[in-house]
Amino acid sequence: MKDILNRIGQLFMVGFAGNKPPDDFIDFVKQEQLGGIILFEDNCGTYGNTRENIEILRACYRGTPPFVAIDQEGGRVCRLRGMPAEFRSAETYGREKDVEHFIEDYSRAAVYLESLGINLNLAPVADIASGKNNPCLEGRCFAADAGTVSLFVEAMIKVSKAKGLLTCAKHFPGLGSATNDPHKKTAVALYDEIIWQQREKIPFQAAVETGVDFIMTTHLHLPKIDETIVTGSSKIISGMIRQILSFDGPIMTDDLTMVGATALGDIEERTVKAFLAGHDILLFGQDFQKARKAYNAFVEAYREGEITEERINDALNRVMGIKFKLKMSVIH
Repeated sequence: MKDILNRIGQLFMVGFAGNKPPDDFIDFVKQEQLGGIILFEDNCGTYGNTRENIEILRACYRGTPPFVAIDQEGGRVCRLRGMPAEFRSAETYGREKDVEHFIEDYSRAAVYLESLGINLNLAPVADIASGKNNPCLEGRCFAADAGTVSLFVEAMIKVSKAKGLLTCAKHFPGLGSATNDPHKKTAVALYDEIIWQQREKIPFQAAVETGVDFIMTTHLHLPKIDETIVTGSSKIISGMIRQILSFDGPIMTDDLTMVGATALGDIEERTVKAFLAGHDILLFGQDFQKARKAYNAFVEAYREGEITEERINDALNRVMGIKFKLKMSVIH
């Protein structure tokens, strides 16, 4: 049991607020050896400031280094601003079907990200812009058709691999036709599994076939597929990601502090339910105090037998498999 308790932190990815990691966040990272750190715009002032923050956090690790993640999608979702990190929105490239310039611009940004010590870009966005009712995706989708989205998804993954970055396709199973912003309210979409197979599935399948490292789900209710929101749905995670897409890499939640996740209960309940549904990485934004509460609840659920050692080892094997691949890419 002690060995498992020492490794549970590897299943958590957590952020912090401000231009420098606070002391209690550093203590949390050191004590629990978190699997990853996610950076936001206020953590990334200058190149020097960003690199210093990353080095401070890397120094917290006794063995296995962390994933250092960021959302650098292009357009309005660029945590790093200015040249060479910033590039145009997905919608702009997709509208012009300009894969060549996207590859050129993103290649420049990817080199910059890797030089900072970032090793995971939480992209590409594999959603299809099939609806106009979800403001959180404004400008973030490459196109309204699956074929065009797939071309850019494949391009982003290939460039990332070449430049030493891991990738994460999001927001599974597809947020493009949903109403509501999951940051503010649980999103809802009315497609069924047949429509999903013919539309939303296609860019995610392209991502898997191109070698994407992670898939991120979203706080979405699909009443024609399951009564439970995606974040807590083993039917969607096991049935659609593991079986239909044949993806065996780590599956990550979207930020569990989002209001859209409250359908699963408080922060402690939703964390345990998301893990039991099949997620391997539990993501928390900049409220690390909530992440600490969630971590403690996870440990308690393990001690009480609600979460089994087998399930934890299954998730850890996926996470450590990606970290081993990352280590090998650095050596070569």
